[in-house]
Amino acid sequence: MRFEIMRLDEVNGTTVDTTVVDAASVNRIVQQAAAVGQRLWIRPAETPAS
Repeated sequence: MRFEIMRLDEVNGTTVDTTVVDAASVNRIVQQAAAVGQRLWIRPAETPAS
């Protein structure tokens, strides 16, 4: 499964950047964000129809 991770602006909560990663990478990214106090929004990535 893939997830879309959006880094949010600290002041107004708007999306600063977006990346799509596999499930194994989510924990590492969350740990890095927590270490520096970043706000993230994580949701399942849209998958194209087959």
